[in-house]
Amino acid sequence: MVALAALGGYLLGNINPSIILAKMAGKDIRKEGSGNAGTTNTLRVLGKKAALATLVIDVLKGTFAVLMGTMIANHSQWPYHVVLLGMVAGLGAMTGHNWPVFFGFRGGKGVATTFGVLVGVQFYLALACFGVMVGLVFITRRVSVGSIGVAMALPILIPLMGREAYGEPSGWFLTWGIIISLMLLFKHRGNIKRLWRKEEPKLSFKGKGA
Repeated sequence: MVALAALGGYLLGNINPSIILAKMAGKDIRKEGSGNAGTTNTLRVLGKKAALATLVIDVLKGTFAVLMGTMIANHSQWPYHVVLLGMVAGLGAMTGHNWPVFFGFRGGKGVATTFGVLVGVQFYLALACFGVMVGLVFITRRVSVGSIGVAMALPILIPLMGREAYGEPSGWFLTWGIIISLMLLFKHRGNIKRLWRKEEPKLSFKGKGA
């Protein structure tokens, strides 16, 4: 059941609207702009409508992956592991988004998909991360700073926000959060280097398709 949830989530994560929309426009999003197959680079390269579609689909696939994991648990001999299989499927979706087998293992950075997974696992935790993201982006006008901030805040927020849904936060819940944080930081390692060199570009809403 764990393997089935992980595989199903991974295949869902392979659905990358940024890459697909760019191919429809005769482009490879991974060779344009920052080279990232995500919302921010889609905004720069393809415009607002494509960026909005990318954001919505990336979030939804994360949430759907968690729901799929819970359905697998409900139809198995593990009904008391509903949350666990949902989290496994969500982690699979993030892995599939970051390293999609159907796109040569070159995907996005997983921020929107991570948010969708958090919505499916625990809505209040997702809201807290969203608040951190919006606040940092508003202050710095750099999406990467918000993403890195969420990665650093998640292991701290889980013990604080996880009590309502799960009682005392257990080790596997916190471990799950740490794995997500490490994935986000690893995918943003280039941004961290550019921020250190003060070369990271700021977000602009004056892109194509305005």
